[in-house]
Amino acid sequence: MNWGTELWDQYDNLSTHTQKGIDFCEKYTHFIKERCAIETEYAGKLKKLVKNYQPKKKEEEDYQFTHAQGVLGMMKELHDIAGQHELIAENLNAKVVKELQVLMQELKQERKKHLQDGQRLQVELNQQLGLLDKSKRSYEKAFREMEKATENFRRAESDDHLSRAEQNKYKDISVQRSQINDDCKQGYAATLQKTNQYQEQHYTVMMPQVFQQLQEMEEKRVTKLQNFIRECGTIENSVIPIINTCIDGIFNAANSVNPSKDSEMVIDKNKSGFQHPQDIPFEDLSQVIANGSSSSLNTPKNVPTRSETFRTAGGTVTKKGKQKKGGILGMFSSSKLDDHREDFSNLPPNQQKKKLNKKLDEIKGSISKETSERDGMMKMRDVYIQNPALGDPNSLDKELEENALKLDHLRTEMEKFVTYLAEAEGSTTPNMHRKHRASLASLQSGGNSSTNVSSTDLSSTPIQHNTPTPAIVVDSVDSQHTDRPDSGIDRNSSHTVAREDSFDDALDDEGLPVIGTCIAVYPFEATNEGSICMAQDEHFYILEQDQGDGWTRVRRGNNEEGFVPTSYIECQYS
Repeated sequence: MNWGTELWDQYDNLSTHTQKGIDFCEKYTHFIKERCAIETEYAGKLKKLVKNYQPKKKEEEDYQFTHAQGVLGMMKELHDIAGQHELIAENLNAKVVKELQVLMQELKQERKKHLQDGQRLQVELNQQLGLLDKSKRSYEKAFREMEKATENFRRAESDDHLSRAEQNKYKDISVQRSQINDDCKQGYAATLQKTNQYQEQHYTVMMPQVFQQLQEMEEKRVTKLQNFIRECGTIENSVIPIINTCIDGIFNAANSVNPSKDSEMVIDKNKSGFQHPQDIPFEDLSQVIANGSSSSLNTPKNVPTRSETFRTAGGTVTKKGKQKKGGILGMFSSSKLDDHREDFSNLPPNQQKKKLNKKLDEIKGSISKETSERDGMMKMRDVYIQNPALGDPNSLDKELEENALKLDHLRTEMEKFVTYLAEAEGSTTPNMHRKHRASLASLQSGGNSSTNVSSTDLSSTPIQHNTPTPAIVVDSVDSQHTDRPDSGIDRNSSHTVAREDSFDDALDDEGLPVIGTCIAVYPFEATNEGSICMAQDEHFYILEQDQGDGWTRVRRGNNEEGFVPTSYIECQYS
């Protein structure tokens, strides 16, 4: 179907229809814009909702339960779903709204051009029809004048009173008017023929072309709308797999909730480790009064004596003899004075050990970080030494000293908290020789361990055994490199914690594999048993790496073995 042939006379209606089509596109554009705004607003509100219900810092411990983790998992998936709604809005705005706006501008310009062409053709046709009408009126006027002149000539010819000259005059006028009439008739006929030809061309060729262009423009608009509708579906469909994945994640979060595990976590979190209260003994008051010891009624029996606070089955006893409620009697009460003890002795035994293990893990992480920084600075200094143009090696000395102080302080803290942990677990000799570190787990599994420390605790903390190792500085504020001869620090003073026995057992080992080499950066004088002296730039073989206590086991070329400060040497492992 062609608008040019079927709607040849519907110029005004086609003009109205095409305008309505453009208005519809504009209306659809507003719809998509509002939809994008709604999607964006929904996504923003959903994300804000999820953010508002995220656990606060003080609530993080309560969110370790599986039901809380399930809710957090669901909220995370909702946050991702909100992101998909934002993506829908962005894609609709970029792929539909902008394209619609461009389409409407093109349609408006194209429609205006086609309508102007149609108006121009219509004006030309009207002009041609005007010429035809003018030519017809001229022909009609000439014909009337010819008839009048002919009638006058007939009257003059039949009138005997007129002279021959007057009759000839009327004859000439009649002939002249007939000639004028013939000319007008021929002009009218030519104009009519031309007008008919132009009108035929107008309605069969020129205007149909304009209508055909309008039809193509309209079909283009409809096709574009079809593509935009399909694009909307494609955008929706592209996020469905991700949304379905998020929904699956919500189901997985629900399946991860484990009531039994939550109950176990409550036990693990709140178990005090206290024993049940013992039976209250019967006291025969008559015998007490007869023995004259009535004052003993107010005196607690078998109260342990210790200079520091310690726990009993019924509570906590201070060095002043005042017993605070604890265990079952005091599980719902707390004292703000005991909330921040360094050894966590204000907590029940199980909770104290958990806190101490956590603290040891933190210290171990800090030691690892500082050690990595030290290694990096040592490598940088090596680069500076090899290529002085890159920097001054001495510029790193201050940072290395600060790093050594930090490491000394962290190792002191670790020793202290290892002692706290050993006391909490009831061990009187928490130190073990470092050569047994690798076999701690097997010793415990075989029942040969002398303590009840778990393998997890042993593997995560640098526990030492009974045999001594080189001194570890406790007060690191006054020391830079604690073992330098010029440091002025006495190794036998109260600022050091010496290993308790000798290294005889360690030095009796034969055939330890060499794992690398090292060179002495600073001279070192051995003052403790088990350590060896070294001169600056002296080379050694490495037998055992630093285990976090600041000492490395090395061997000289003459097979003399011992420990040297790790911060005094540069290591290269094979």
